[in-house]
Amino acid sequence: MSSAWAPTTARAVKARTPTLAPGSKRRGFTLIELLVVVMLIAIASATVSMALRDPAATQLEREGERLVSLLEMARAEARATGQVVRWRPGPDSQGRHFRFLGLSERQGLPMQWLGDPPAVLLEGNQTELLLGPEPLIPAQALRLSLGPRQLRIATDGLAPFSSQAVE
Repeated sequence: MSSAWAPTTARAVKARTPTLAPGSKRRGFTLIELLVVVMLIAIASATVSMALRDPAATQLEREGERLVSLLEMARAEARATGQVVRWRPGPDSQGRHFRFLGLSERQGLPMQWLGDPPAVLLEGNQTELLLGPEPLIPAQALRLSLGPRQLRIATDGLAPFSSQAVE
């Protein structure tokens, strides 16, 4: 065995990258294509997660809009019949969460919240809301709270009741 260098007669093999020649098939995805797909999935996931709402906030909004509708129905009924109608919050001995005083039970207005009862705070040291029979009632407001969320329902006396989130 000698350590001398001897030239070989074989030619060196050059490395070739595969090219797309007619008839050859391309298999798999490129890295760029995979990154684009991952990016699209990430954007879609972020959009969906931002669209999810807080269930307590959704329930409070639903209860608030329902109460606004009930107050306006009772106000219209008070004007139509000429009777004094009041709304009084708070549970009573019969398990009702609120009552419409001055309307008969036959009116069929609900007296319970849909879900967990929100806390009700009437503004201005009131114990109940006056809903009629006069077309112009005093300015009145109340706050509904469920967890950390609050909703204010108010009227200026002439306009209908409306709800607004309190920050």
